[in-house]
Amino acid sequence: MKFDGIIFDWAGTTVDYGCFAPVKAFIEAFEHYGITPTLEEVRKPMGMLKIDHVRTMLSMDRISQLWEEKQGRKWTEDDVRKVYELSESKILEIVHNYAQPKPYVVETVEKLREMGLKIGSTTGYTDEMMALVVPEAARMGYSPDCWFSPDSTNKKGRPYPYMVFRNMEKLELKDVSRVMKVGDTVSDILEGKNAGLVTVGILEGSSVMGLTQEEYEALSEKEREAADKKAEKTYLEAGADYVVRDMRGILDLMQ
Repeated sequence: MKFDGIIFDWAGTTVDYGCFAPVKAFIEAFEHYGITPTLEEVRKPMGMLKIDHVRTMLSMDRISQLWEEKQGRKWTEDDVRKVYELSESKILEIVHNYAQPKPYVVETVEKLREMGLKIGSTTGYTDEMMALVVPEAARMGYSPDCWFSPDSTNKKGRPYPYMVFRNMEKLELKDVSRVMKVGDTVSDILEGKNAGLVTVGILEGSSVMGLTQEEYEALSEKEREAADKKAEKTYLEAGADYVVRDMRGILDLMQ
């Protein structure tokens, strides 16, 4: 076997089909200031450290212009902090309701462990958010060997590779070429590439796809194929080595 360990993302990859907890929180935080961001604007920075996510959104031309119109001035780092703190409080209110493992996650991770792989994880959530997510996910059958948030790496989240290296240290994985990073955002792929890992993008239930399970399953075969190809293109352009439909596809890469 060519891999010793896999490092998974959380929301949109292993739990929270469609990655909706942070989306809801970011939208409500910006609406508090009179701005309704589009789903595309919210999802583009997904996977980053949450305060970096807010800063990236405020830097977008449309949102930056709307901020100036609504607030009568350009945004500042103090505004970044205020929007972030509001979004954080909103995530903390709801995140425990978004810890349901995605389809095929529990059984796939079990098979990977049977094959001898160690299971790590990184996230854009804070330790405080993870304290709510991790026990709920474990209760429903998913529990990686370890996890690290940007709180463990001096607030240097994705696309920095440091959370990956903390996982490798904890799991005693010594060869980056034998470790895989699996995620559902461009930030996940960049994190993995910056660490020197093989990177994999997940299609179904991903933030890149941005659909609920009901919405995805309601698509016609032609619509589903178009959505898959669009998401696949996003991953490949970010540098992903592989793209799989769902978690079961990881097993095919173990050969």
